[in-house]
Amino acid sequence: MSSEYSTASPLANEPAGNSPAEGTPIPSRFGEPLARMLPIPTTMGHPLPSTSAPAPASAETDDFSDTFYGQVGGHETFAKIIHVFYQGVAADPLLRAMYPEEDLAPAEHRMLMFIEQYWGGPRTYLEERGHPRLRMRHVPFAVTPEARDHWLAAMRKGVDAAELSPLHEATLWDYLERAAHSLVNSA
Repeated sequence: MSSEYSTASPLANEPAGNSPAEGTPIPSRFGEPLARMLPIPTTMGHPLPSTSAPAPASAETDDFSDTFYGQVGGHETFAKIIHVFYQGVAADPLLRAMYPEEDLAPAEHRMLMFIEQYWGGPRTYLEERGHPRLRMRHVPFAVTPEARDHWLAAMRKGVDAAELSPLHEATLWDYLERAAHSLVNSA
């Protein structure tokens, strides 16, 4: 290893005179650094929300136009998809049996928060419920291939009701199919 690099710590492997703008070298056992870690500018992006404090007032006024969420119409579009989906859940005995609550409104609200956050909207789900833990939250229910198919049929009606562009519809549907398949936990 070159003598200008220390072997004490990867973060300490900065040659003398290296400025922070050039980044911290990532050491290699062959002498020269593999690459350089650049600092993340603090002025870019949105900070991660706190899970113990209320969301800042600006969360209501965030511009989501550069996200899938904003491109498809934001809250109104996702609220329509999820509401039509839950109408299907209420009418399907197999799916309805998986919802212990008498009123489906709380489940509808939770799913709306999750799906909005997933697609780049407000991070309300994280604030109210923490990490989604999608598979863990579905473990108590026997999600069979038949239940998955019923879920997808109800969700298909919701997606169709939103009348998305073909590209947005295909992107959303691809995710929903993969998510539904991943949650199957019973034969």
